[in-house]
Amino acid sequence: MKVFSLDFIKQRRQELSMTLQEAANAMEMKNASTYLKYENGVYAFKAEQLPLLASILRCREENFFEQKISKIAI
Repeated sequence: MKVFSLDFIKQRRQELSMTLQEAANAMEMKNASTYLKYENGVYAFKAEQLPLLASILRCREENFFEQKISKIAI
């Protein structure tokens, strides 16, 4: 199962030395606090925001998802 990775988004923003305010401005959000709520999972990114986010973070949309493998009890 693939899950959305907020950790990747935060890590990638930091790798690019992008501030919360810069990310907020690029995403056309009111302020850094609003963007932080998305990055922390308080608000959920919408599917239509992902292409812009990928462009800002210079990655592919597929990078936002990671494979989760569940343990099977034997």
